[in-house]
Amino acid sequence: MDVERCIEAVDGAKLCYWVQRRGNGPAPALLLIHGAASNHTRWTEFTCRTSLAERYDLVRPDMRGNARSMCRGRLDLGVWCRDLVAILDAESYGPAIIVGHSLGAQIALHLAATYPERVCGLALIDPVVPEALMGRRLWMKRFGPLIRLAIRAGRAFNRLGLRRRTFPLMDLEALDAQTRKAMEGDQLPDELVRRYSALGLILKHMPTANYLQQLVATAAPLPNLEDITAPTLVLESTGVDFLDRSRSRAALARLPDLELVRIDATHWPLTERPDEVRRAVEAWVGKLEACG
Repeated sequence: MDVERCIEAVDGAKLCYWVQRRGNGPAPALLLIHGAASNHTRWTEFTCRTSLAERYDLVRPDMRGNARSMCRGRLDLGVWCRDLVAILDAESYGPAIIVGHSLGAQIALHLAATYPERVCGLALIDPVVPEALMGRRLWMKRFGPLIRLAIRAGRAFNRLGLRRRTFPLMDLEALDAQTRKAMEGDQLPDELVRRYSALGLILKHMPTANYLQQLVATAAPLPNLEDITAPTLVLESTGVDFLDRSRSRAALARLPDLELVRIDATHWPLTERPDEVRRAVEAWVGKLEACG
């Protein structure tokens, strides 16, 4: 059974997360971090089907600035890492296996670099290597200063009371099911981009300043990968068109203990190929256990 928990961060922000207990005593944590403009339901299908639930507690936070952890204010990789440590502390977990998608993968890497004692393994789904960005996503780097100016303006308006008060919660498990039904035929990439990148849908569920801060964080520099000693799995979607794959792989190859698995997907493998992702993570965790 999933149990919703909420704690208060040191700055007063409310952090909500869901814990699915193994059920027969203390267990290590598998911490699942969603990406930008997302929430804990990104992982609902995974947690319902994975065999890892027999050996691990599955922890799914709404990252600060999203869904039930909604707040306005500063959002960055350091803030999110401190929030995750607070959640692990609140549940008395030791070193955890961290699984992250997109921005969640960036957060996972920074968590491993900043708090290595809290991480025993990393599974990264489509991590973004900033120096490999190209095409439609390169604007995130080029216009970074303008985006930051827009963020400051948005936060200033918020302090003056010019802001929306409530945001509906987005059920990504339901959206995935609807999208798969609509994806029948040859329109798979177009349908995915239309549904998951549409600004109207994104901004309906979160403040504009929050979304912009998450975009900036997605393209932020990576930590020193050579210093990350945790075993790392990278799941790479073969259809991603905004990264130079040769440069991305060269950068990620600096991770000392790396396994790379390719998934036939665009940039939403948890929507397109959920079973392949789940099996790849389960197999990799099994290898960790065999070596540990």
